[in-house]
Amino acid sequence: MSEISAQPRRGMQEIDLTQLSLQQIIGLKQQLEGELQLMQESMASLKVAQLRYQGSGDIMEKITPETEGQEILVPLTASMFVPGQLKDTNEVIIDVGTRYYVKKDIAGAKDYFQRKVKFVTEQMEKVQAILIEKKKISDAIMDVTEMKIAQQQQALQSQAS
Repeated sequence: MSEISAQPRRGMQEIDLTQLSLQQIIGLKQQLEGELQLMQESMASLKVAQLRYQGSGDIMEKITPETEGQEILVPLTASMFVPGQLKDTNEVIIDVGTRYYVKKDIAGAKDYFQRKVKFVTEQMEKVQAILIEKKKISDAIMDVTEMKIAQQQQALQSQAS
């Protein structure tokens, strides 16, 4: 219970939590809570990216030769759109990050978005695994904290009697 066995990784060391003082354990818990919050924020950001790539891929499915000439709303920002018209349904310009744009045919754009969804999903799985491990560590720290507090209370009671 007091030792947390993670799969050994380079640069990691095992710590017997029962050997730490209550103050050290509380400091470790606070540090871990900060890490957990950061990881959860990262997970949320990855989820947003995944949904955007999926949405862009879905849009590629709707662009066909039959849609040429149709009226559309073109996004200028996340909340500002201007009316437009589909002129060439064989090629699209996609944002590949940091304001770089690439002209691709529809099949190439679909492939690009599928690869990005796959990559982001893999990153989410890695972050999720780390979150699970850190949650186990957090639970162990809570157990040891409760044990240390109980020990201190028993020591105080035995001194009082």
